[in-house]
Amino acid sequence: MRYELYYWTGIQGRGEFVRLALEDAGAAYLDVAREQGDAVMMPFLRGEKPGARPFAPPFLRAGRQVIAQTANILAFLAPRHGLVPAPAASQCHAMQLQLTIADMVAEVHDTHHPVAMEKYYEEQRPEARKRAASFRTQRIPKYLGYFEQILKQGDGRHILGRRHCYVDLSLFQLMAGLDYAFPQAMKSLRRRTPRLRALTERVAARPRIAAYLASPRRIPFNEAGIFRHYPELDRT
Repeated sequence: MRYELYYWTGIQGRGEFVRLALEDAGAAYLDVAREQGDAVMMPFLRGEKPGARPFAPPFLRAGRQVIAQTANILAFLAPRHGLVPAPAASQCHAMQLQLTIADMVAEVHDTHHPVAMEKYYEEQRPEARKRAASFRTQRIPKYLGYFEQILKQGDGRHILGRRHCYVDLSLFQLMAGLDYAFPQAMKSLRRRTPRLRALTERVAARPRIAAYLASPRRIPFNEAGIFRHYPELDRT
């Protein structure tokens, strides 16, 4: 099957978690909006196309199915491409971990848009500084400490059991994004996150992921996406 991925052009955003899974699996897919522009998504968002109507990108078209929400898309793809163990309990645990990542990603977004989505960052800088300070000192250590402990309780190399899964890929993206957005805060946590650091390096070295990261398909982080680097939000 050739999948169709729909996500905003010019940014990694939440669509990148899906791209990493597709790339690692070697799955055939078309990044539709990058080929045809963002307007191609509008008929789906307005409910003018067949299939379940998505609220927002990312969404994936697989045959006649339209699957939305990042964690839901990954849960759909993973068992089809060997990116999650077969037992139902393992798949449920993987979804639990992925949703926790989604919670953290939402908090990352709120560091630069703490007041309103429709307002520019420049219109909410004072509030953003306060929100980012709490995120750096309280939330990043709490979330990463949780994932570090999960790795320690397992084999130390994989977040779920003893084999690579899609949540490992998502943790790589989370760590990469945090390193971009909050380099000083992340540097201060390096000694407390050795397993997460090692996992990030292993994922980056996977042949298909390494090829993807070196390709023009991997859009660089920028100040239009979820992970944004504003120096004033990373100062202690």
